[in-house]
Amino acid sequence: MANLTGKKFGGRKKGTPNKVTDKVRSQFEKLLSKNLKTLQDDIEALEPKDRIKVMLELAKFVVPQIKALEVDFNDTTQEVKPIEIKIIEPIYKTETK
Repeated sequence: MANLTGKKFGGRKKGTPNKVTDKVRSQFEKLLSKNLKTLQDDIEALEPKDRIKVMLELAKFVVPQIKALEVDFNDTTQEVKPIEIKIIEPIYKTETK
């Protein structure tokens, strides 16, 4: 019989990690850590242009990607707020010789 209540029954509760995904990530991490030297040697053996391609592809998994910000200077509905910078005394002073 179909569930017509709109309520979810069974399955993982919200926030519960997926055990299979966690296990696969763990195993892949072990595989990488055991083969770092080989991986580095393989990358170093590539042509410079191919090496850069590999490095950029790997960076996608480590470095967050920055999204472009679009600004419309003709849009008068956006309020421009001033930026306030306070210069304070340093906590400690360095000695100059």
